[in-house]
Order: sequence, then structure tokens, then C-alpha cells
Amino acid sequence: MKTALIASEKRPQFDKNITNNLLLEAASEEAVRKETLVIGIRNESGKIYRIIGAPALKNYMNAVEELLDLGLVDELQDAEKSVDGYDSIFSL
Repeated sequence: MKTALIASEKRPQFDKNITNNLLLEAASEEAVRKETLVIGIRNESGKIYRIIGAPALKNYMNAVEELLDLGLVDELQDAEKSVDGYDSIFSL
């Protein structure tokens, strides 16, 4: 899966847990947004600071499971379609 940091946003302390638990390849924000499914992750200020792009549903589901295991909550879990280009948005 590909990931990009949003340059203007602060990385939270828990970010190292994400990068340790998921196999992520650094890419440009544009490349990540071209993936089939896109996950946004919010920092403590409520701003999306990292995006993760999954090429297939299996990869997406694996990432969602790992993020839930880290204690993050998917704000869009009950949404029937993507919101602002995100299929999931996770926060603490």
C-alpha cells in the first residue's frame, strides 16, 4: 500500500505505531489518491495528516483491521459511500 504525509500537518505520537504495523510504501499524495481505496488518518488537531491508498479491497480491509487494533476509530464506518475522496477516516 502507498502512503503520503500531508506536508502542512503535524504527525501525532501514534504515527510510529501505524508505520510499524502496516507495510507502507512512501509515495506522492497524487499517487496515493489514485489507488482504488483511500484512508485518511487524523492527528490530535482533527486534521488529516496521512493518507493511505490500497490497490484492492483485501489490502484495504487488512489496513482497517490494523488501525482498529491500534485503537483508532473509523468515522465513516456507517457511511454508504466515500466522503471527500476517503473510504475511511480514522482518528483517536
